[in-house]
Amino acid sequence: MSMHGGMGPWSTMRSFTRDPTVSKQKLAPGTVRRIMSYARPYRRIIIFFLITLVIDSLLVVAQPLIFRRIVNDGITPGNAAVVTSMAILVAIVAVVDAGLGLISRYWSSRIGEGLIYDLRSAVFGHVQRQPIAFFTRTQTGALVSRLNNDVIGAQQAFTSTLSGVLGNAIQLVIVLITMLILSWKITLAALILLPLFVLPAKWLGRRLQGLTREQMILNADMGTQMTERFNVSGALLVKLFGRPKDEDELFGGKAIRVRDIGIRIAMMNRYFLTSLTLVAAMATALVYGVGGNLVIDGAMSLGTLLSLTLLLASLYGPLTALSNVRVDVMTALVSFERVFEVLDLPPLVTEKEDAVDIRTGPVGVELDDVVFHYPSADEVSLASLESVARSDTHPHDDVIKGISFNVDPGQMVAIVGPSGAGKSTLTQLIARLYDTTSGTVRVGDVDVRDATFASLRASVGEVTQDAHLFHDTMRANLLYARPDATEAELIAACDRAQIGDLIRSLPDGLSTVVGDRGHRLSGGEKQRLAIARLLLKEPAVVVLDEATAHLDSENEAAVQQALTVALEGRTSIVVAHRLSTIRDADEILVVADGVIVERGRHEDLLKRGGLYTDLYRTQFAEQQESQDAATEAACELCGSHAVRKDPPSTATTVPVM
Repeated sequence: MSMHGGMGPWSTMRSFTRDPTVSKQKLAPGTVRRIMSYARPYRRIIIFFLITLVIDSLLVVAQPLIFRRIVNDGITPGNAAVVTSMAILVAIVAVVDAGLGLISRYWSSRIGEGLIYDLRSAVFGHVQRQPIAFFTRTQTGALVSRLNNDVIGAQQAFTSTLSGVLGNAIQLVIVLITMLILSWKITLAALILLPLFVLPAKWLGRRLQGLTREQMILNADMGTQMTERFNVSGALLVKLFGRPKDEDELFGGKAIRVRDIGIRIAMMNRYFLTSLTLVAAMATALVYGVGGNLVIDGAMSLGTLLSLTLLLASLYGPLTALSNVRVDVMTALVSFERVFEVLDLPPLVTEKEDAVDIRTGPVGVELDDVVFHYPSADEVSLASLESVARSDTHPHDDVIKGISFNVDPGQMVAIVGPSGAGKSTLTQLIARLYDTTSGTVRVGDVDVRDATFASLRASVGEVTQDAHLFHDTMRANLLYARPDATEAELIAACDRAQIGDLIRSLPDGLSTVVGDRGHRLSGGEKQRLAIARLLLKEPAVVVLDEATAHLDSENEAAVQQALTVALEGRTSIVVAHRLSTIRDADEILVVADGVIVERGRHEDLLKRGGLYTDLYRTQFAEQQESQDAATEAACELCGSHAVRKDPPSTATTVPVM
């Protein structure tokens, strides 16, 4: 008759299987104070919850004492009135205990689930504000685990750990005092048997702790294999290389080890339960043996003997659970600390309190003596979230070295250069995915570091090489740019992006699900849907980072037509991906090793015979014939291209730069 979290044999066993080394960890200063700040909104519920624990502990000794009176004052002297009244009292106690159990469970759930909500919301929101560098380093599974496992571990500090520790302590004191009052001799004799249970339990706990850790690692390995192989890209790789049997063997080997460890853990748990049962039986035998003789000798009443026997069952559970209380408490506190570790990582890119809005309408872009190096690991990430050894904790060398240029409203600037020159980095600085090391990036005459995030995101739109689509409908992916867009506006944007006819040809239209990362669409279809999303956003500045680099010539031509519409009348910064884009640019910037080595228009740069001429000959000129032919067929392709019922073509071209 108890609702304490640590009273049952399985709860006690879990206490012994926790990692004992956790108790040696030192918490960061102020951790407990921060924990209490999260508990403050639930302080009234916690007080009520603790009151129910005290009342329940009193009810633990109530029934044995009532049974004592039934035997001594009712059955033995033949007093039927006492027997009847005490029996009714037993029923009332049982009803009260059941009611307290329901109330306690409700309050415990309110505290625990409320705390989980608070912590998860705080961590999720904080992670969303981290720079893109954080996500390039962090292992997604480790981050999700932090939001799930560690948050739940922290929640247990206020539910199972709080109720277990306090409930066990209160019950132990009350039961022990009651037993000592009834018979100190039998109580001491029963306590002598405690080491027979605690010592084997600790040994079994250490064994189980190692087995459980190994089981968790193997389960994580299986989960990783399934995650990597069950997504579209992983499944495609397995099929293309014909390795399903090897994958079966690899997974089967891990599953067999999990099975074998599961059997060993099950047997260990049974050993624990058996030892607990044996010790309890021996203690009961001791109480009956010693107490029975005392009853025969007249030194103890029969009712007292029965009460002691019943109380004995409520003595060992709290004693054994509290013997490992430091590990239980520290496990919960460390979970809190791991959550705080994420919350304490400051975002590298933040919005100023006095940030201003970028004006609406046409705006220009200016880079003034911009220098940039990628931040070190310690600046943007946590080692515990990377799951690999760090090798680059020191600041990197500059990848942008004093670049300056200006793009007037409505102008187009193309950026070309060899791989690794810093082209994509420049576009990320304009969108403020990173902050410059020195120098200034301005959009609409406002330093992006002084601009509000909302106005900057509204002013700058970008289409990358691999535009991401959520596993949702086309409509949901489009509405991500503008949630209040009407159906007519969605269709209009799709028509301008050269994908409207495709959508109208589909049975479900805009309700068509695009699949994981948009894999149900071909590369060209996915890019055109991303362009439609950009058109809905209506940014003043469009950044294209090799948006057609991985497409075949047919899809590239169709996408290029959509891009022409997207760039019309907008300030454009284009990492060059197509010859016609370079020719039409108001200015071409040739970037090498983080600096602008040449700048000018297409014809002028060709005459100079420098790096641009070399790039043109090696990367652009050979594409001219195929691109011209694709341009002639673009209109026909845009009208006939549709989502395939079979898997889309994986044919791609080599990226230009």
